[in-house]
Amino acid sequence: MSMNDPIADMLTRVRNAHSAGKDTVSMPSSKKLVEIARIMREEGYIAGYEIEPAKPRDILEITLKYGEKKERTIRGIKRISKPGLRIYAGKDELPRVLGGLGTAVISTSAGVMADRDARKKGIGGEVIAYIW
Repeated sequence: MSMNDPIADMLTRVRNAHSAGKDTVSMPSSKKLVEIARIMREEGYIAGYEIEPAKPRDILEITLKYGEKKERTIRGIKRISKPGLRIYAGKDELPRVLGGLGTAVISTSAGVMADRDARKKGIGGEVIAYIW
């Protein structure tokens, strides 16, 4: 089965597994999905991720993170730039999610990074998703 938007598929799988209280969620891997998972781990939304070799494609397995009483660490995930409508932001127009409480995932010429890092480096790019 071909997939038109693997990033939206990844975000939906994480959102659904997190809502259902699952410990892990797996999906077909790609470099961009691994970078998004890295940002989610650095920002504290997930516990970790692993790439498992498999044929025909590697599998990305994400370990979800919860609070003490099984509280959700991810309140929401939203895909912003879609294949049918790309959304770009310059260095001065980078979005702030919930006034800085959330994270915007930005794909820049220097790689995929969080909005805070893109602001520090002074570069803009494609706004992939919001996580809060």
